[in-house]
Amino acid sequence: MASQTLHDTKKSQARRALRSLAIGIAVPFTLTLTIIILFGSGRKYNNISKPFWFAPLWFIHLALLGSSFFMGLAAWLVWADGGFQRETDALSLYIAHVSLSIVWHPLVLIMGVYWLALISCLLNFGTLFMCYLRFRQVNPFAKDLAKPCLALAMYLSLVSFKLMFI
Repeated sequence: MASQTLHDTKKSQARRALRSLAIGIAVPFTLTLTIIILFGSGRKYNNISKPFWFAPLWFIHLALLGSSFFMGLAAWLVWADGGFQRETDALSLYIAHVSLSIVWHPLVLIMGVYWLALISCLLNFGTLFMCYLRFRQVNPFAKDLAKPCLALAMYLSLVSFKLMFI
């Protein structure tokens, strides 16, 4: 009997962990996907002449979705290791990152306010770097998941900077 309750307990813990993982990834991913659907047409972006190193818009959309997936997984790993209790500012930094990451599309593709997009990208890079430092103290794999997100934030900063002069 005792082994049966232990088995049921482990099964319910695994079910709760899987549910929290799904929520931790789905929320930022869905927010990013919603922003892409609402603001991702990019008629202004597609009509301007751009340097060769500007990625096509579909690739930027895909990279942003990947970034939200990676950071959602990294945040879940930190949460699962109890890192949001130990590193008290990690959660607020992560929420700031998610908020800043969904602002680029409307600023660049709809409004064309490239200087404000640059500021938001630089702030996003700063919050991502701080998340990287906090996540590193809790879970080394979460730290590694943040690295491509840092590269994307820097790339979008360069794109926003270059768009100011086109």
